[in-house]
Amino acid sequence: MAVPHNHEGKLVLVVEDDADMRAFLRDVVQELGLHVAETIDRNRAIQQMMAVEPHIVLADLPLLEGGIEHVNTLRAFYPSCPIILLVALGDDHAKADAVAGRVQALLIKPVSLATLRRAIIGVLDGARTPSR
Repeated sequence: MAVPHNHEGKLVLVVEDDADMRAFLRDVVQELGLHVAETIDRNRAIQQMMAVEPHIVLADLPLLEGGIEHVNTLRAFYPSCPIILLVALGDDHAKADAVAGRVQALLIKPVSLATLRRAIIGVLDGARTPSR
């Protein structure tokens, strides 16, 4: 199902170390008519952001493995760049709640295709998407 929007050609940076999940996220972004840049290394996300200046970052960062600190680093360098964060259901909910205020959308995996599409377009529209 298509999500109507006026954001064709905008750039989404996907930060994901798993090849299959990265391919899935890339396909979703491209199906929305958006451009995609990718990085497999969350430590290189800032370098990639400087190189491509994305309109939004879509990242799968384990909260229990430094994800909160990484979000804080992204915010320090790029305070205005919207972030959609995907987290595993097993992540500590207190940590998820702590990071929720620093990102535009916090999505708990597994996330439906429709929810992911709505989150991407909603964030590009300037809306904060509810967590979970």
